[in-house]
Amino acid sequence: MKILPYTEQRIEDVLDFERRLREEEDFWGWEIDEVYIAQVKQSFHKNEFASAISYLAYFDDKVVGRIDCALLHSHFDGSTKAYLDWICVLKSARHQGVAQALLETLRQDLKQRGIDTLIALTASNEEAQRFYQAIPDSQMHDIGIWIDVK
Repeated sequence: MKILPYTEQRIEDVLDFERRLREEEDFWGWEIDEVYIAQVKQSFHKNEFASAISYLAYFDDKVVGRIDCALLHSHFDGSTKAYLDWICVLKSARHQGVAQALLETLRQDLKQRGIDTLIALTASNEEAQRFYQAIPDSQMHDIGIWIDVK
């Protein structure tokens, strides 16, 4: 397994990964259409995405997993924390250490940046809950909420 940063040059690898996700599990909430692809490509050229951090896990030159986070800067306490936006592994590649390797790579990156807290909303399915509960040096607390801004 190789863990590499998600760069603009790897967009096609990620699109292939997302298509394979849908072949293995068909419950994803967005379409891989031209609008989506254009937004992803543009994100690599926008200043507001400068604090986005993403890594890809490869088996045999194919992406099998992905982790994405964003840095959160707060006047509340003058700190920077990281928000784990997404971690996903192809169903066929699960239970092979992919998610753990992605998370450890991200943790080391954040540590080098001087960030000591990674916050995540957790998926409610049992498999995801088992994964999150097994993460060393982590605690489950608080309740997440999604609020649509209209």
